[in-house]
Amino acid sequence: MLLSVENLRVSYDNIRALHGVSFQIDEGEIVCIIGANGAGKSTTLRAISQLIRVEPGTKMTFEGKDLLQFPADKVVSQLGISHVPEGRRLFGNLTIMENLKLATFARKDTKVIEQDLERVFAIFPRLKERKTQKSGTLSGGEQQMLAIGRAFMSGRRIMLLDEPSMGLAPLLMISVFKALQELNREGTTILLVEQNARMALQFARRGYVLESGNIVLEGESADLLANPDVKKAYLGG
Repeated sequence: MLLSVENLRVSYDNIRALHGVSFQIDEGEIVCIIGANGAGKSTTLRAISQLIRVEPGTKMTFEGKDLLQFPADKVVSQLGISHVPEGRRLFGNLTIMENLKLATFARKDTKVIEQDLERVFAIFPRLKERKTQKSGTLSGGEQQMLAIGRAFMSGRRIMLLDEPSMGLAPLLMISVFKALQELNREGTTILLVEQNARMALQFARRGYVLESGNIVLEGESADLLANPDVKKAYLGG
């Protein structure tokens, strides 16, 4: 088991956002969490990345290590957990190349860094074409590609993706998900949260349904796609 989350509880100003969420991810898997706005999907990813405080009783381990003992920067640099946040959060005044290089700040493996950079450019050739362009001037699709590329460059073991399809045209969305599948085939484990439930379940092998801070369903993606409740709530009937 690569990542284990048990009894994850998070509150904002005395309002409980997550009520004891538990799930597991094995190495090499693609797993999705689907749910409506406000269900707690982004909060789950932020908690794993140690960007927000969790409540006592929460247990999270990564490769058997207590995740709660690692500050946010070490979650990335030592554990290899990379996070592509909602809204991408790029440095708009920096170029594509500068954003990618900045993600390697804690890495010492110069040769592998160069190999990873070439891999990013092979998967996203548009980024190579525009590598000297400021990221703030890129289209939404290009920014999403760069955000994924930046996470890849951080030395990822697992990639957490928050709404990767948001704001993308259908063809670009398909292109991004195909790139993610390619990264997964090369060894990157993926956990994504998505409002586009159909796309997420077609992409992932397993899924969890999050409602109001609780996991209410889990299973193989094919089973969730066929589930009448999931169809009614998230797939348009």
